Amino acid sequence: MLVTSSRLIGASVLSVQAGGPIGQIIKPIVEPDSLKIIAFIVGGPLVSKSTNILDVTSIREYSNYGIIIDNLDELVAESDVVKIQKTIALNFELTGLKVETKKGSKLGHVIDFTVTDNDFMVQQIIVKRPAIKSFIDPELTISRNEIIEITDYKIIVKDEEKILKQRAEKEDFIPNFVNPFRKTEQDLAPADTKIPADTDTL
Repeated sequence: MLVTSSRLIGASVLSVQAGGPIGQIIKPIVEPDSLKIIAFIVGGPLVSKSTNILDVTSIREYSNYGIIIDNLDELVAESDVVKIQKTIALNFELTGLKVETKKGSKLGHVIDFTVTDNDFMVQQIIVKRPAIKSFIDPELTISRNEIIEITDYKIIVKDEEKILKQRAEKEDFIPNFVNPFRKTEQDLAPADTKIPADTDTL
């Protein structure tokens, strides 16, 4: 299942041992190379500021109730995990980055992104369009497959026309199923001219 980062922020962190919430998500830590959330910063009355990092490998499950872990001891210090420490030092923020095509066309900036709830891999970025283009497409949802490069300041994606075309194709999609609530020719016929059902001729 896909979940937006904005929905994750503020989500409860629940401990199986405590039988309830021990804190809440303050901020995701995104690794730019893999484009994945590798940890969360957690806050709350029971959470120490010196050990407030939740490695995603310690998460048992994400549900509508929040993020479930075994116990408070799953939270570690920044220095306890080298990979997390190095990523935090980069001060990388996915939200807010400018988005451009490889041809230099400015698409807007990232206002949100979606991740899969089992491995927290970024799947899509949600881009707010510049004022001139926002009348037609106020937002763009761009798949990670369209991303070519990520720098400290911007994300470079493939051709804009291709992205817009893919979006149009999805919006024009018509499901191939019978609508059970749609009136049939039989139902629309006047009461005294009902279309007879097929019967065998005697």
